[in-house]
Amino acid sequence: MAAGGLANPQIIAHLEKSLDYTIFDVKWIPCSARFVVVGSHARGTGALQVFEMGQKELMLSKKYEKKDAIKCCTFGATALQDRHLATGNFTGKMETWDLEKGDLPVYSVKAHEEIVNCIDGVGGLGVGIGAPEIVTGSRDGTVKVWDVRQDTYPVAKMQPNEGEAKRDCWAVAFGNTYTEAERVVAAGYDNGDVKLFDLRTMSVRWEHNIKNGVCGLQFDRKDILMNKLVATSLEGKFYTFDMRVQHPKKGFPCVMEKAHKSTIWGVRHLPQNRDVYMTLGGNGSICLWKYNYPKERTKLDNDGVEYGVVGTVDQVQNVVLGTQPISAFDWSSDKEGLCVCSG
Repeated sequence: MAAGGLANPQIIAHLEKSLDYTIFDVKWIPCSARFVVVGSHARGTGALQVFEMGQKELMLSKKYEKKDAIKCCTFGATALQDRHLATGNFTGKMETWDLEKGDLPVYSVKAHEEIVNCIDGVGGLGVGIGAPEIVTGSRDGTVKVWDVRQDTYPVAKMQPNEGEAKRDCWAVAFGNTYTEAERVVAAGYDNGDVKLFDLRTMSVRWEHNIKNGVCGLQFDRKDILMNKLVATSLEGKFYTFDMRVQHPKKGFPCVMEKAHKSTIWGVRHLPQNRDVYMTLGGNGSICLWKYNYPKERTKLDNDGVEYGVVGTVDQVQNVVLGTQPISAFDWSSDKEGLCVCSG
């Protein structure tokens, strides 16, 4: 993303490369000009490759082929000196990898009975207070939290009650990690449910249904008191929730926007500015948005109970990059405006 002020930024495709496999996720390697790509070969094996930015082209620096296709990845729980990548695959395994010696995993666990759809990490890279943890969501209906320093058992497990239908979990996100004790996980499901799990009290703190499957979730920052949560969905809608004040009846306020005229596959906040975020379109486009806070973020209802007031969202830029859906996107935390995406 080129300079020019947020009022009129330019989104320029600097480098492109065609790959011979399906890409499911991309992530910048912290403190480097390299990024990792994961996905699935046509023969069903997993692809894990590292690319480095050159002046005129992207150069392949590491290449590994795994037994099972890889669906998602994160660096969120790793120490900066290690930069271990955590992945979730199609057979339900969650593994961490040293990208310099990626033949065998550093840690491996059969996390779920079915595909690991989504993954997020916190407590690593100096982001968030508390233990480094990884959360995974699966088609088997469960959301599990892992500490890779411990044995192969989850430190928390969220699943439907006995007799309830199992819903496919499509998105997970950590947030509210501003003290040693506080930490929440947001999970989005195929039926439109968004659930907020409080890991301190091990309870469902809040739930809401947005009527269409939840494709992506992200807090604007993981390491602060909950501020905003964005949920993207099928049918070209996304929802921005103000998470500062929870009313006992109204819950958290939100504003809905339509974009892309297609499924919105995900959302990513700009690391250097939490009020700016990108949404990923199924029509091959990306949209840049700016959140504007209201004059007053809270008011009192007729009973004197405080409730939140949501702001507005403005589209800053919209660019079509190709004909295929934008399946993954990541901002560089080291250079503002630099991003990588797959489509």
